[in-house]
This record gives sequence, C-alpha cells and structure tokens, in this order.
Amino acid sequence: MADKTLFERVIAREVPAEIVHEDDRCIAFRDIHPQAPTHVLVVPRKPIPGVGSAGHEDEAVLGHLLLVAAEVARREGLVDGYRLVVNNGPHAGQSVDHIHVHLLGGKPMGWPPFAF
Repeated sequence: MADKTLFERVIAREVPAEIVHEDDRCIAFRDIHPQAPTHVLVVPRKPIPGVGSAGHEDEAVLGHLLLVAAEVARREGLVDGYRLVVNNGPHAGQSVDHIHVHLLGGKPMGWPPFAF
C-alpha cells in the first residue's frame, strides 16, 4: 500500500490542522504557509491525485468542494471577493498529490496572478 498523502494524514488526524469545515465528503483547514490573510485548503476525503486523474464519478465531490469553498468564504467575511485556485501537476505548483482547492482572500489581488 502506498504511503498516505499529507492531506490523508490531516483527515485521519495524524497531523494537526486548524479545521474550519468538515463534512462526510471533505475537510477544509488553514494553510500552514498562507499566501493571503485568509488561505484555506478544501480537500476531498477521497484521495483523487489531481484534476487530470478525476473521473466522471468524481463530479459531485468536485462540485461540492467549490460550494464548500464559497460557504467558508462567507463565514470568513470575504465580502469583497476571493480567489479559488486548483493546481494540477508539478509545473502548476501542486506539491501534494491529492486534489485541493485553495481559497485565498482578505486582500486585493492582481491579474495575472503570476509572472512567467
């Protein structure tokens, strides 16, 4: 059996995290290296490596992640807006092979988000 990802270990409570939401399909917790005043990761309980490996059977859980991110944003008071980011693969900056949505807010953000 493969080693658990960091996020699977958070879900199993083997690694501490500041959890802001939890239900039967996902967990949301504060990023330990925040890139904005509010930086929350919304992670499915099902260990899907990334968007590129998700299947049609994952459609409901992927939609659920976005709805949970919106609910957490409301609870966090992000009334002026927020950004949702999903990285896929190492060139996109994905460092944990378990799909997750970054909820970023609490400050104005520019566009494009990164310099190339």
